[in-house]
Amino acid sequence: MLARVWSASIVGIDALKVGVEIDVSGGLPGIVVVGLPDAAVQESRERVKTALKNAGYAFPMRKIVINLTPADVRKEGPSFDLPMSVGILAASEQINAQLLGDYLFLGEVSLDGSLRPVAGVLPIAAAARKLGIVGLVVPIDNAEEAALIQDVSVYGFKHLAEVADFLNNPQRYQPVKSEVQQLGKTRSSSGDLKDVKGQAHARRALEIAAAGGHNLIFVGPPGSGKTMLARRLPGILPPLSFAEALEATQIYSVAGLLKNRGSLVRDRPFRSPHHSASGPSLVGGGSFPRPGEISLAHHGVLFLDEFTEFKRDVLEFLRQPLEDGYVTVSRTRQSVVFPAQFTLVASTNPCPCGYYGDSIQPCTCSPRQREQYWAKLSGPLMDRIDLQVAVNRLKPEEITQQPNGEPSSSVRHRVEAARDRALKRFNSKIRCNAAMQSSDLRTWCQLDTTATTLLEGAIKKLGLSARASDRILKVARTIADLAGDEDLQVHHVAEAIQYRTIDRMQ
Repeated sequence: MLARVWSASIVGIDALKVGVEIDVSGGLPGIVVVGLPDAAVQESRERVKTALKNAGYAFPMRKIVINLTPADVRKEGPSFDLPMSVGILAASEQINAQLLGDYLFLGEVSLDGSLRPVAGVLPIAAAARKLGIVGLVVPIDNAEEAALIQDVSVYGFKHLAEVADFLNNPQRYQPVKSEVQQLGKTRSSSGDLKDVKGQAHARRALEIAAAGGHNLIFVGPPGSGKTMLARRLPGILPPLSFAEALEATQIYSVAGLLKNRGSLVRDRPFRSPHHSASGPSLVGGGSFPRPGEISLAHHGVLFLDEFTEFKRDVLEFLRQPLEDGYVTVSRTRQSVVFPAQFTLVASTNPCPCGYYGDSIQPCTCSPRQREQYWAKLSGPLMDRIDLQVAVNRLKPEEITQQPNGEPSSSVRHRVEAARDRALKRFNSKIRCNAAMQSSDLRTWCQLDTTATTLLEGAIKKLGLSARASDRILKVARTIADLAGDEDLQVHHVAEAIQYRTIDRMQ
């Protein structure tokens, strides 16, 4: 007898509907899986066979052919265990097959028949809604995640026997309801700006970066507070909207990192890969492409500490996503696109010894060593970093006598007000000032004669590229938004020019 069960496979962060066809017929006993399955799918044969027996069902001692359609797309992972098990039970007439066409089935099956969670359930639920699927049948640990998608009935079960009973008696069961709590409430992990003493210039740059979504680099000696400042950026960013939270959650779901974050990513992501990270770990990759660190930082912050210790070719991978807001990973069989709208925050020492320009400890590096040190960062990459800020060490009396700084909550109110002004100005078509294109600059960043003369002088003196000059205008627009000004003034442009520290150092 032939049975067809619907499941799904992940391609990038999107889902593809997969048909699982099971034919139980005469012949030598055995299971054959076709349709470009990977090793994990091939191993499903033994898991499914043992699970059905241990769950109390009769495993048909006949020839079983399992076909995964479409046959030209590779299938991976253990999520096909459950649809295979259900299909075998239906083909051997041990359960009612009437409802099989209405649901997508996903889940890994343990040898005792219990169901284990799988990755990528949220994007599959979103795809099911678009396809008009009635609902999903998933492991209980995936149920709340899938239920985030409205208009799709989600049923979560702990054991294969419960799934069989649901198909035989659906009226006994109710779909899972997801109760989404208010977003952006847990901010303790990011720290508070009130812990930062002094560093008014760096704090101001951090506020501008948050208000406009600008990329930022801190340059200073060891112990100046660069990392401490950077880790407090998420605490002054506006809370995630529900749409942004869903996008971020889909990425974490595909990457299999949702277990430690609940069913929904509620706060701005903060990713901090080590400087030994490879290019694929940053942008994503693998035979079945998976999102990398820059996509995991989508709608959040990517913090690269010890920026100049990263390999130059790895840093060059950042250029396209910093400009476009997405990254394309191409393989022989397929090409996938991962979203990557993040704020880059980097920190680095000014030289190999770390003390160039420090007022407390002299630098021991030669000019040649400093030149080679900065050569790791290409001009096109630095052009894409809007705010370049020097951070100096505090003197002993400043450490002991300086009062605590302004708390993150106060700064966040100003940031949210500035972002609201930008969203109203752009009619919500552009998420922040940093995302403006050239045409937007001509419309919203017009300068008077005095400001134009100032900018032209800075371009000539610092040798700025056209991209870097555009970045100055974007920063000036954010400074004006923080001040509540509609028009750009000369002092807005002057302050924005001050945040090209590295251009003046080189």
